[in-house]
Amino acid sequence: MSAKLSESDRTYLLRLARESIASRLDGHTLPEPKMDQLSPELIAIGASFVTLTIHGSLRGCIGSLEAHQPLVLDVREHAIEAAFEDYRFRPLTHDELKIVKIEISRLTAPVPLFYSNPADLPGNLRPGIDGVILKDGYRRATFLPQVWEQLPDAQEFLTHLCAKMGAAADLWRKKVLEVSTYQVEEFHE
Repeated sequence: MSAKLSESDRTYLLRLARESIASRLDGHTLPEPKMDQLSPELIAIGASFVTLTIHGSLRGCIGSLEAHQPLVLDVREHAIEAAFEDYRFRPLTHDELKIVKIEISRLTAPVPLFYSNPADLPGNLRPGIDGVILKDGYRRATFLPQVWEQLPDAQEFLTHLCAKMGAAADLWRKKVLEVSTYQVEEFHE
């Protein structure tokens, strides 16, 4: 990840996310960022997650773990997907758009975490700092660092992450999994 985003970059991304959702709701063309007028941080290749909440409850969250497009386009894409394509929720409505809060997480590149004994894994994580990716064969799941606020105990965090991955909740206790960690720059409305 390059330098931290400026306040004006953060404001721009939050506004772009909201305007993109509103445009899709109204059936209009998505706003097209003027790339030549944006900061180097916004046009740099970046990975993001966009999280939507209503009254503190999750309403949608979609993102990418690997950077593959300019950050500004990544945020626009994931705002639309969080609002309309998160399989856990029905598509966002006009009434919900009025009260939804948008949070953007800009991710660092994931770094493999090596360990040899399942019992060692919880102690290798940094609660509140690390986002965690677990992988077992074709299954994969992640929790952003913000999830530590709801699941501050590393063992409970890993148990819920295994369940999210579609595996037995105690799988992390039974075998060495592929684990990567990352950090985020988080900001919200």
